[in-house]
Amino acid sequence: MSPTAVLGAGSWGTTFAKVLADAGQDVTLWARREEVAHEISTHRTNSAYLPEVSLPTGIRATSDADRAVREAEVIFLAVPAQSLRERLSHLKGSLKPGAIVVSLIKGLERISDLRMSEVIHDELGLPPERIAVLSGPNLAAEIAREEPTASVIACSDSSVAEQLSQLCQTSYFLPYVNSDVIGTELGGVLKNIIGLAVGICDGQQLGDNSKASVITRGLAETTRLGLALGGRQETFAGLAGLGDLVATCGSPLSRNRTAGRLLGEGLTPGQVSEAMTQTAEGTKSAAAVLDLARRYGVDMPICEAVVSVLEGSMTVDNIVGSLLARDLKAEVH
Repeated sequence: MSPTAVLGAGSWGTTFAKVLADAGQDVTLWARREEVAHEISTHRTNSAYLPEVSLPTGIRATSDADRAVREAEVIFLAVPAQSLRERLSHLKGSLKPGAIVVSLIKGLERISDLRMSEVIHDELGLPPERIAVLSGPNLAAEIAREEPTASVIACSDSSVAEQLSQLCQTSYFLPYVNSDVIGTELGGVLKNIIGLAVGICDGQQLGDNSKASVITRGLAETTRLGLALGGRQETFAGLAGLGDLVATCGSPLSRNRTAGRLLGEGLTPGQVSEAMTQTAEGTKSAAAVLDLARRYGVDMPICEAVVSVLEGSMTVDNIVGSLLARDLKAEVH
């Protein structure tokens, strides 16, 4: 048993705390709101995010973030991407020497275009072997119901990845290991934007051919940018790439697909934010992804179309052709 902490008591953070507790770990879960921490500790439920799920007794909840991380050997981060830096800045003096920090977050920081592992390094100064990321087809509600799923833990130090995999393996959650931090992380970020595009197709009442085309070309865009930034081809064909993309684009449980559907139905980005109970990271990270693509000279027409809708320079009625807009050439080149 290892002392672990999970920061963020939304659906994914609470679900992952359950995974750790079911794996036999000692878990402290930080909730931003005291009433959520009280409900988890007292009633073993988080009704706002995981209704009808009973949480294990191995989870202790608190609204004191310093207390949550003070004794933790491994800290899992499940807060919104745009608030991560501020959260880390308040905690850097509370971390236990040698603690490992793992990002569960699938987003880029808008002000810097940095991946979450880069924000962790930038803010905490940790060496690469103490920073890891977890990604894959991780729809929280399904995992909370203990429906079997596989995922990927990536760290530059393979032995640390193996250690983390053992820490959270259960009968229903199987974490594979990878040393490709860049590819694993980018797969999780970019599938959110493709999920938005597929959701827009839903909202526009387009059929499966259109959605399959967007998913397939979206994977090509993801792979192109990932390789340009140093990721590995096989990562994008695996759980953190194709696997996560299929789950996000195919499930009504996906926040990003839901947000895209609302956009496709004619809601403004502001109205979508008001309608969503949790953050759809793709809406926050899309512009940063497009910045990276332009900086590295990578063609990403689907991402560009989604950003145009989010920024109001294109209406959803005009997005259909733009989603696949590209000079025709060989499919693979």
